[in-house]
Amino acid sequence: MTPRPPQSDRAHNFRIVGTMRNDTATLDWRPLESKLLSAAAYEASRRILYLLFRSGDVYRYFTFTAEQYQEFLDAESQGRYFLSNIRNHLPYQRLPRR
Repeated sequence: MTPRPPQSDRAHNFRIVGTMRNDTATLDWRPLESKLLSAAAYEASRRILYLLFRSGDVYRYFTFTAEQYQEFLDAESQGRYFLSNIRNHLPYQRLPRR
């Protein structure tokens, strides 16, 4: 199978590292008060941050530490934290819609 070319969208301009099934229903989602983000979930054992955007898209971000997750949750604006510290800084994967 030939690899797909890099993709971009409104929220990201990093290369998407593949696709997989969207098995996020079992995650412990925390609702967020943000114009950009609806909810977040974190898998500490795998250091993966999951973000649900208001658009309905779900992305997962790799190598996100527990300390970073706490900073993200404590931020005055999770949307601004995302734009400054996550987007274009971490490898990520867009998950298919359910």
